[in-house]
Amino acid sequence: MDQQKSYAIGIAGGSGSGKTTVIKRITEKVGKDNVVVLQHDWYYKDNPHLSFEERAGLNYDHPEALETTLIITHLKELVEGRPVTAPQYDFSNHLRKDETHLIKPAKIIIVDGILIFRDEALRDLMDLKIFVDADSDHRFIRRMERDIKERGRTRESVVKQYLETVKPMHDLFVETSKRYADIIIPHGGKNKVAINLFISKIESVLAEAAGEK
Repeated sequence: MDQQKSYAIGIAGGSGSGKTTVIKRITEKVGKDNVVVLQHDWYYKDNPHLSFEERAGLNYDHPEALETTLIITHLKELVEGRPVTAPQYDFSNHLRKDETHLIKPAKIIIVDGILIFRDEALRDLMDLKIFVDADSDHRFIRRMERDIKERGRTRESVVKQYLETVKPMHDLFVETSKRYADIIIPHGGKNKVAINLFISKIESVLAEAAGEK
């Protein structure tokens, strides 16, 4: 794949802001064959030497919890047209899985994560940076529903984690990274007007790439 035909998009925003909804709409509009997604939270550092209780007590909303150097390497490889083997993470046990995920390059490469704008080297690989903004109450409710349903958490543990690490880290790292965004989408995934505007930009990129063939 020609490097010029890969377009890297960073989609950041607080946990529960609606990033997944935005990515789903992009994929539906431009076609799943044209899009691959790298999830930053696949790249949580592995800590098998710690007990479950110790792992559960770690601050997973701090940039140091993630192996960002590896996702940078993988994004470079994808942009250059080479497949990568991405790690997968078990959120119930706070460990990397033995299985990995083969990611093949595509015309649109989306990097998804709450902290992806914190690292300059990662930002510099992105052609378009989008921040999905949403009300904090709505974000908390969405996060609670996800963590209970998909990650096996209790309501009490979700509330405790939110108060102790999620909210403070959001205020310190996520909210302040908004300044790096090229586009800010207010009202999260419900803002169809804003989503359609930048999807038009993506479609124009694909059209230009097709015209260069």
